[in-house]
Amino acid sequence: MKRKMPTKIPVTILTGFLGSGMKFAVIENEFGESLTTSGSDVIQILMTHFAYHSSGEIGVDEKIIPESVDEEVIEVMNGCICCTVRGDLVEALKRLYKRVDKFDGVIIETTGLADPAPVVQTFFVDESEFERFAFNILKVLIFVKTTAAVSEQYSLDCVITVVDAKVILDRLADVKPEGVENEAVEQVAFADRVLLNKTDLVNEETLVKIEGKVKSLNPAATIIRCSYSKVSPKDLLNIQAFDLKRVLEFEPDFLEDDGDHQHDSTVSSVSCKIKGNVNQMMLSRWIGRLIQEDGANLYRYKGILAIKGVDEKFIFQGVGMIFNGNISEMKWGVPESERENVFVFIGKNLDHEWLKSCFKACLVTNELRFNVGDKVQANVGEFQDGTVIKTWDDGNAYRIELDDEDKTNVYAPIDVDTYVRARSS
Repeated sequence: MKRKMPTKIPVTILTGFLGSGMKFAVIENEFGESLTTSGSDVIQILMTHFAYHSSGEIGVDEKIIPESVDEEVIEVMNGCICCTVRGDLVEALKRLYKRVDKFDGVIIETTGLADPAPVVQTFFVDESEFERFAFNILKVLIFVKTTAAVSEQYSLDCVITVVDAKVILDRLADVKPEGVENEAVEQVAFADRVLLNKTDLVNEETLVKIEGKVKSLNPAATIIRCSYSKVSPKDLLNIQAFDLKRVLEFEPDFLEDDGDHQHDSTVSSVSCKIKGNVNQMMLSRWIGRLIQEDGANLYRYKGILAIKGVDEKFIFQGVGMIFNGNISEMKWGVPESERENVFVFIGKNLDHEWLKSCFKACLVTNELRFNVGDKVQANVGEFQDGTVIKTWDDGNAYRIELDDEDKTNVYAPIDVDTYVRARSS
């Protein structure tokens, strides 16, 4: 049975700086439990991804969304949504409206480095104004005009900004070059609801300080404390919280914006997609050193890796020096030789080639020196005689059975003499 066609479809814009937990809020929580506010609503998700300085072409999140998800996710990945993607967003919204009887609302989840203003403008700037905007930015028309404007088909319901309690004060205090906006500040200023996330990582004094700073930037915003972005959908959807008058009070020329703004040129992303299998020990050592030495400049990083000797995908993500990575329950559906590693780093003053070369150095490229049954010596504080009983076991180069009474099993994670060597003749 078809749904009753509403006058306008409500739209929620979900934004927040890199690593704040936006995607977790949408993919994990909202897909994991009903998005409904009336008992039968179906929510359409549009995700816009970071493609800063043409280096963020590789998407990671769509590779880990459960296949059982019923809600449709549309990715818009042709560039920074502030500058080049808005035309694609308009096209996507208009295509969606042709299936308006199949859903009740839309969530637009922006990139973590997006100024939400251009997305908000999409629902208020008329067609002719937007064509001028697109032409000025791209020197070419980037969408096909249709008879109805987006503002006639959709209504902006709420702008939700997720902030990371652990790092938001630092992000709000970032000093930018002259003429360059602080995206974290813009995201807070435009919010109708602020989800103060990761409250379990800081103390009460810090939370109060954050709330004071948020209120100084946006007195009208409602602040909701949460961990793991767990908030009832009823507090976020179909709440009619967006007020254009409030926006015009702090940004009077909002509807006249020609899209001319600058991003911080020191911030970039580096992405890599490469076939192969990774030595888990070498990867752990490299990631540990990278975070320790350059964590302050790493705004966001995530990836899906193939560990040699492991059938499941290794999924990692992190913000600054907070890293989380585990072997997941998701098995590779292709042979070991066809597995593909994908990772993205976003941050300040990144050395792109160095990051790529370091990762490639973690790939398993050489044949192992020893075979199953070979007699070796394993380093267990001192070298002891043993026999190789398995290669590439649980991410380790060798599993070795020692020549002791208990036939103790030990691992040699890397095929070097430091861990395992041939027995002396």
